[in-house]
Order: sequence, then structure tokens, then C-alpha cells
Amino acid sequence: MHVGLIWLGAAVLLAAGEAAGGELILLMLAAGALGGSGAAFLGAPIWGQALAFALVSVIMLAAVRPAVRSRLLAALPEQDTNTAALTGRSGTVVEAIGPEGGLVEISGDTWTARPLIDGDTFAAGEKVLVHEIEGATAIVVRGI
Repeated sequence: MHVGLIWLGAAVLLAAGEAAGGELILLMLAAGALGGSGAAFLGAPIWGQALAFALVSVIMLAAVRPAVRSRLLAALPEQDTNTAALTGRSGTVVEAIGPEGGLVEISGDTWTARPLIDGDTFAAGEKVLVHEIEGATAIVVRGI
């Protein structure tokens, strides 16, 4: 069996292994294995093949991977987390909300709440929308 086919098989296995990780490292090493395979098919000795593998892998890891990774991450939609993810969510009043505050259940958690508009009151069981979160207090408005 030709050594180039072994390098080619290694490239295929590394590329398949990338599906499990997704960090692009194994894919860059697969490109290096293709470099080793190319060197083998051109008649390079084993040390030349290993050198080709190492050079292509380092170039791919140092230059190509960061560019590809940042481009892939830029394509992902930005997602709000923590309290920012609660803005715009609906909730149910657990304890009447008035000027002094009250309690509201949002996504299964109970939060202290106060109305956005002074003078608004909400009875227990009423639906509200989260306008914003200030500290540990949900600022709410009348829901739909």
C-alpha cells in the first residue's frame, strides 16, 4: 500500500472527527494530512511527508482557523442571556403589584416587580410584560 493512501486515510478520519468537536482543530490537521499525502505522492521521503504535514498544519492552525472561526461566530445570531433575556417576556402576577411593589412569575421564577407607569396596579393572576429588569426587580407593563 502506498504511504500517500495512509495519509489520505488519516485526513478522512481527522475530518470525520471534526464533526464531534466543532472547534476546527481536527479539520486543520486533516488539511495537514492532505499535505503529507501530497508529499508522499510526489515521492518525498517519510521525513519530508512529516515536514509537509507539520508545516501545513501549523499554517492552517495559526492563519486559517482564526479567520474561519471568527467568520463562523459572526454569522451566529446574538442571544441575550441572564436578565436581558427576560425583557419582553410575559409573566403572571403572583402577589398584587402596586406602587410599593409585588411579585410576578416569569419563566418559572418569581421576581419582585413594580409597575413602569406610576399609579398602575395589577391584580394577582393578571398577565404582564417585562419592560426591563432593574437589579432584582422586574419593571412591568400591562400584558396582552
